[in-house]
Amino acid sequence: MAFNPRRIVTDRTSDGTSVFAEQTDLEPGTVMIMPGAELFNVWGTQDGIPVVGAGDNPPTVPFPFFPGPGGTRLVVVRFPPDSAGADSTAPNASPEEMMAEAEDKQPGLAHVFEPDNPGMHTTDSIDYGICVDGEIWLELDDGAEAHVTPGTFVVQRGTRHAWRNKTDRHCTMVYVLVGAKRTSG
Repeated sequence: MAFNPRRIVTDRTSDGTSVFAEQTDLEPGTVMIMPGAELFNVWGTQDGIPVVGAGDNPPTVPFPFFPGPGGTRLVVVRFPPDSAGADSTAPNASPEEMMAEAEDKQPGLAHVFEPDNPGMHTTDSIDYGICVDGEIWLELDDGAEAHVTPGTFVVQRGTRHAWRNKTDRHCTMVYVLVGAKRTSG
């Protein structure tokens, strides 16, 4: 079954009538720092308490990839097999060019990744991840892993982690990110 992200957005008119504000197929975004991956920025809300109703301010893309406290993001990521990564990189791009391109296309995404531990990152968010196609491994500290298959729900609570696709086909994950405030301890 093909998974082709499509966005349908509802709204209300000034007299309170519910309407379809948008219906569109989503095009994937790519960044050189994640070779072969496709990212679909579906929706997001501003930080703080979301507002609904006629005349609210819908998001514009690109928005900061990770929300601040109270903000949300709905993102689809199609992960390529790890083995495909080395073959997909831009041959003439410097690390600085790759970071600049990522910042332009997906603001804030690149800076969470650890340069000395490929794929490992930590975010100040609660992430609800749902595997809808393929399979992937969620890696935590010290190499601890969980195998994620279709129908698996992951609640990622601001911990250091990486996604590893050890198969020979893409894995599609849907994420809802909720911006959080990090505390010590």
